[in-house]
Amino acid sequence: MNKVLEEISKIGIVPVIALDDVKDAELLAKALIEGGIPCAEVTFRTKAAEESIKIMSSKFPELLVGAGTVLTIEQADKAVAAGAKFIVSPGFNPKVVKHCIEKDIPVTPGCSSPSDVEQAIELGLEVVKFFPAEAAGGLNMIKSMAAPYVNMKFMPTGGINEKNVTSYLDFDKVIACGGSWMVNKDMVKAGDFESIKKLTKKAVEVMLGFEVKHVGINGKDENEAEELGTVFEKMFGFEKKVGNSSIFAGTGIEIMKSSYLGTNGHIAIQTNYIQRAMYHLEKRGFSFNMETAKYDEKSNLKAVYFNGEFGGFALHLVQK
Repeated sequence: MNKVLEEISKIGIVPVIALDDVKDAELLAKALIEGGIPCAEVTFRTKAAEESIKIMSSKFPELLVGAGTVLTIEQADKAVAAGAKFIVSPGFNPKVVKHCIEKDIPVTPGCSSPSDVEQAIELGLEVVKFFPAEAAGGLNMIKSMAAPYVNMKFMPTGGINEKNVTSYLDFDKVIACGGSWMVNKDMVKAGDFESIKKLTKKAVEVMLGFEVKHVGINGKDENEAEELGTVFEKMFGFEKKVGNSSIFAGTGIEIMKSSYLGTNGHIAIQTNYIQRAMYHLEKRGFSFNMETAKYDEKSNLKAVYFNGEFGGFALHLVQK
């Protein structure tokens, strides 16, 4: 997968934007970045698209700007000249796709049938847009098509919202979802970019699904851990479960048999997608101690600690 699509996969959500007025481009780009989604697919359905892409890509180099609803080679060239880093189309146009491949421009054409996917495979594509997602059969259709085409990945768009976005992203053949629910066109027209920023933040929160999994207490030794586990069991009925390095009282309290990271202990935060969570948290200025990373039998990351302490506690992410 090329670097642009890898970046989109880490971001997880691609806001699909239709701008009628160039004056809104800068403020909308700023709202998306501050809301935590440094990506935008600006549709070529409006006259303002080309100039909007130019403004957004030049003033905000950290924003990954692409062009959507690209129907012709001419549009693709105009979009790239304006600063678009990727091209998206609603359907599969072999001429446009071949042109983008020849120009080394990442392109994800719309595919909603096995025949479309086979054309994409023939041209060497690894990712296609599934459009219109909900109307074309939704997640079940993607899973059905993914079964025979094991190396193809999808970016569904159309009918995606905060209620169903994680159901799509849970499927490992989906790299990201396109959607417009956080960039409501009426809000753009009204200049309500603060609300767009809030909706963007909420979209990221829903996607990542952060929740406290457990709190860890540093015991002095195995005996103290055993005694404290017994106290919690006697006091609250939290079942004591003895492990190799710690004792759990229920599911929410872990007592370490010896001190580990964190002056007082640690707090485990679980997330829907640990790799995406790391990407977004690093964008917020936090870093990770990869020496603490733990992987499952398939070499998938399942846990990792942040660098530093927070209120005397170490923090670590856990894959749900």
